[in-house]
Amino acid sequence: MSVVSDPELVARCRAGDPDAWRELVERYSRYVYAITQAFRLPSHDAEDVFQDTFTRAYERLHTLRDDDALRPWLASLTRRLCIDRLRASAREQPLEDPEAEGEDRIEELTDAFAVHAALAELPEHCREILDRFFARDESYRTIADALDLPSGTIASRISRCLARLREHFAEENDPDPRLEV
Repeated sequence: MSVVSDPELVARCRAGDPDAWRELVERYSRYVYAITQAFRLPSHDAEDVFQDTFTRAYERLHTLRDDDALRPWLASLTRRLCIDRLRASAREQPLEDPEAEGEDRIEELTDAFAVHAALAELPEHCREILDRFFARDESYRTIADALDLPSGTIASRISRCLARLREHFAEENDPDPRLEV
């Protein structure tokens, strides 16, 4: 995973760097695709919205006012394209409220991507134990056997790793006091 920040990546894209553009698409492709899935678009429509999102992002990157806001900008662009696609197909079949449902799913996806990024910053042993317990739904005994640890150790390790994860989010949400004016 690249350590280039979003603002640096945006600046490189604006300067015409094709490698930066490929990295931007790679970094956000799962996010954009997940949003299309949140709107429950048929696969062909989801693919079209995916392509349209990155095409418009490429054409309109110069309109992004805050380079730190790349993710929400892409989410908003994708959301609008999904709603447009749903409205176009609404002529064929009535819709309930796709915008409200999509907004809820976008918030869930944003949270999930934030957790994924935070997990990536944890030590490998924490990533593995949390993945096994929460994502794979493995029992303490299964985890203990796989990691060659006593099963009584698993609960305390999970607890310590979750504490590290909470610390990460607490640090992320607390502004740096040195920056306050």
